[in-house]
Amino acid sequence: MKKYYLFVLILVFACLMIVGCQAEEASEADVSESDEEYGPPDDITQWTFQPAFDSGDAGWANGVEPWIEDVEEATEGTIEIDLLPAGSIVSGNEAFGAASNGTIDVYAGWATVYGGIMPEGMLAYGMPMGAEDSEEAWEAMWGDDDYRIGELVQEAANEENLQWAGWANQGPNSIFTTFPINSLDDLKGKKLRAGGPQALFFEAMGGTPVSFESDEIYSGIDLGTIEGTFWDTGGMNDMSFHEVIDYAMLPGWNPAQHQEIYVNLDAWNELNEWQRDQINDVFESNYFKTSDMHAEGVEKALQELEDSGGEVITLSDDNVEEMRTEAIEKVWPEIADQSERNAEGVELWKQFLEDKGKIE
Repeated sequence: MKKYYLFVLILVFACLMIVGCQAEEASEADVSESDEEYGPPDDITQWTFQPAFDSGDAGWANGVEPWIEDVEEATEGTIEIDLLPAGSIVSGNEAFGAASNGTIDVYAGWATVYGGIMPEGMLAYGMPMGAEDSEEAWEAMWGDDDYRIGELVQEAANEENLQWAGWANQGPNSIFTTFPINSLDDLKGKKLRAGGPQALFFEAMGGTPVSFESDEIYSGIDLGTIEGTFWDTGGMNDMSFHEVIDYAMLPGWNPAQHQEIYVNLDAWNELNEWQRDQINDVFESNYFKTSDMHAEGVEKALQELEDSGGEVITLSDDNVEEMRTEAIEKVWPEIADQSERNAEGVELWKQFLEDKGKIE
């Protein structure tokens, strides 16, 4: 009997040893598999990208295409992106919502109420008389931990089932007119095409914003229905506005107007961690690259205006200061009223400008 019990004990001990070794091997295999998973996946992800505009917009060659190139390169070809112009799947006005509901995977445009969807997009679009250039915009939105206003936009985007994944400074959003603008008083009583944040600013300055589709602006100015338009300076010549307007005003009511890129959040979460990290890693470098490309377009557009007989009017320092004061006092509160996050973002922008010594 003792021999029997001894045999059973030896057998149980041997079984425990075998189970323990197998568990250890399984654990080591799990760690190995986990290590192997962080990297390019075996499968290729296909995304459909439809912006709110087509290839004639400055945001196409100077924003969308470079972003696609950087993302595909950074993810080592594991993401392939099919770029389609507005209207290919949905209209330009519907594209933001289409990215949110998954009809398309990627959207580029402006997520402000200018596009009818997300008020926090105003913070990404650019505050009236806020940042003067790309460096200031990046510092306030992402670069300085004292502000990080971009996180408010990302939170709002996630609630819309989107991931903010790209950004570009398109340069000054200015006012292009058939009449000279030497001070804000010159805007009173005028009729210009303006939408969203542009309309908020223009109304505050005593003007009357008029809603026009982008392809109707040229004829509207030519026929005298409107006296000009708000537009990003670098895209002005692409729309041939220099043929029907006589003046451009600098530094613009928004010296650093931005365009955003959003990915459907479900499509984003289907990527592995390595792919998401790779895209996040090119966010900043792509921002400054595309912003520089837009800056070159601004110079070209203004030169074309002057070559066609138009005039670029640069406001005096006093008029710029007046415009900043008017914008902060009259327009920023309206932006803040759009949402709680907007209100927080506006306060952070004020703090940023105070720290820069631009306001008291």
